[in-house]
Amino acid sequence: MGKKALLVGIDHYNHHKNLKGAVNDALKVNHALRRNDDHTRNFGIRLLTATSKDDCISRKDLRKQIENLFNDKHQETVLFYFAGHGHLGATGSFLMTSDIEDGEAGVALDEVLTLANASPSKNKIIILDCCHSGNAGTSIDLGGKAILAEGMTVLTASAAEQYAAEINESGVFTTLLVDALNGGGSNLLGQVTPGSIYAHIDQSLGEWQQRPIFKTNVEHFICLKTTKPSIELTDLKRITALFRNKTDAFALNPTYEHISETMIPKHSEEFRVLQRYNRVNLLIPVGAEHMFDAAMQSKSCKLTVLGQHYWNLVHKEII
Repeated sequence: MGKKALLVGIDHYNHHKNLKGAVNDALKVNHALRRNDDHTRNFGIRLLTATSKDDCISRKDLRKQIENLFNDKHQETVLFYFAGHGHLGATGSFLMTSDIEDGEAGVALDEVLTLANASPSKNKIIILDCCHSGNAGTSIDLGGKAILAEGMTVLTASAAEQYAAEINESGVFTTLLVDALNGGGSNLLGQVTPGSIYAHIDQSLGEWQQRPIFKTNVEHFICLKTTKPSIELTDLKRITALFRNKTDAFALNPTYEHISETMIPKHSEEFRVLQRYNRVNLLIPVGAEHMFDAAMQSKSCKLTVLGQHYWNLVHKEII
């Protein structure tokens, strides 16, 4: 079981204003998703772009590609990304393709959600960088409630009534999305999930800007990409050996600092791990400003709230 993605960027429209950044956005997402940071293969990707009248994307073609993506029973995770014009009509929101004249002749988001909800894949992810995309997953017939099958996640650039902004020929949303995929949204172990991507985007946009929408029905978040970890797993898993209880203070003295004349090799090695914890906010010195001072002054260090959280994860063998 693998991971497969359909990425679509449409700049050229036969009957509507052309865009300048949608294709660039799709290319950036392609680069970010295709491989993990260690160069191992991540998503198998089909990239569709429309830059001129000679390489348009029709409604029929896009509809067929979306259907093929979500009908694949051999993939554990399938992802659909769209950058282009979106349209809000009386019957819902639509993805606009190069050939359509009327916005409501595009691919209906309700139709995309129907195909995704019926997908045999365990994880279905829809990411939309287009105007009015926040309507995805909302059923008019059910009073505006989001209806998502198990394993479904929807992440959109803006609310249903909002436009999706472009700056410097790139979507504001996709710029933040790619930043998150490239490490801005990773946890200490370098894992990027849909939830961490949304958190990164949400925190980066102000109250007066477009608001990203996140809808999901999952038991747990999957890892969409692995980036360089802030701390090695082997070091992190030592946290329960160094701290028998998560609220304990770890007593230090000059034997832990390698430049001290009384340095003990075992203590010095442990101190290097403790310093790594300090650098990623898992641990702080007590009674001193820096870890060096804490050691030389025979102070101590203790786990932060984040450190206690990761202590729990190691203790419960979740990581």
